[in-house]
Amino acid sequence: MEAAKSEILYDPRDPSLRSDPYPQYARLRDTEPVHRTPFGFWVVSGYEETAQLLRDPHLTSEFHRDAKWAEHRGGWNSPIVTDTRMWMLMLDGGAHRRIRGLVNPVFNARAIQEMRPRISGILSRVLDDMGAGAGIDLIDDLALPLPVTVICGLVGLPVEDRDQCRRWTEAIGHVVDPALDEATQEAMNTSVREFRAYIAEHLAKRRSDPQDDILSRLVTAEVDGERLSEDEIIANVLLLFNAGHETTVNLIGNGTLALLRNPGQLRALRENPDLIEEGVDEFVRYDAPVQLVARIATADVEVGGKTIPAGSKLMVLLGAANRDPRRYDRPDELDMTRSDIKPLSFGGGPHYCIGALLGKIEGRMVFRELLRRYRSISLTTEDVVWRPHVNFRGLKELRVDLVR
Repeated sequence: MEAAKSEILYDPRDPSLRSDPYPQYARLRDTEPVHRTPFGFWVVSGYEETAQLLRDPHLTSEFHRDAKWAEHRGGWNSPIVTDTRMWMLMLDGGAHRRIRGLVNPVFNARAIQEMRPRISGILSRVLDDMGAGAGIDLIDDLALPLPVTVICGLVGLPVEDRDQCRRWTEAIGHVVDPALDEATQEAMNTSVREFRAYIAEHLAKRRSDPQDDILSRLVTAEVDGERLSEDEIIANVLLLFNAGHETTVNLIGNGTLALLRNPGQLRALRENPDLIEEGVDEFVRYDAPVQLVARIATADVEVGGKTIPAGSKLMVLLGAANRDPRRYDRPDELDMTRSDIKPLSFGGGPHYCIGALLGKIEGRMVFRELLRRYRSISLTTEDVVWRPHVNFRGLKELRVDLVR
């Protein structure tokens, strides 16, 4: 049935979306999978509808062109809006292909497979440092340091600076949140300024002394005889930290919590560790690290029996689509033996997450090694705290008791 005009089925300011968005998603999806909210924007929550829109050429990611969007992030000339005008995530067509084509080789299947020994070494050191015992924070001691160490190495930044890079990335990650207060805006723009200056310093070193890393590749790479400007390089390195770090942190944290709250699935994974190969996709389906993407319609778009007019703003709810009962049997249950899993958590089409393969490989390695090293993993407390993002869904901490 069609929702009454006065009924609010989705409100991005609702605090419950941080702790548990899925009941609201179900109500929205069951009532009106393609819904125009009282706030003026559209939300799409069905699986087929979401999959269609992620590949629709009449939807643009170039939110930086919208004056109201820019104003809510500090204004047209603010550091974050200036940078997003160069992010491949927020570019379409030839501009998007130009930058993505230079970065893709670093994240293709062959390159990622060659990185496995390096990732394994980093993981072993992180787990050695974490040790065993009661009340260990799996987020701060494992989920955060592993991917940021990996991405620092990939980009060509000193590993000892990983905590500072992580703090900058955390602040910048709010850029795609639907609602931002002034303090969040200020922290985000300050982080962009500081991170940009830091990367520029290391970029200058790579110009005179190239290494086997992304910074060196971007300094020298050409597309059709054209090189990226220094501003473009710096902006997209900031983006890569978000793409290659935030999603993996949340995959590890959300996946571990899901396992510990579903002991039967944890037992199945212990009995057959190979389930993790497909199980990582089940983790990101069940509790998506990225909950939504935003788009603007450049022409009328027909989807789910509705016409979304040109100029409309959309929120495409990946987390809701992944639990659509029209696509998955028992969608609200974690099932490590589930087959035919095609989660939309990493997006789709031209903007499919460039770091998806890296994140999934890191996740597989983490869960295999956790179960190998520890004969018992249990929650210290059922009370968990979620980070204050709407788009990135991840835990602030995850206290566990680890027994070797």
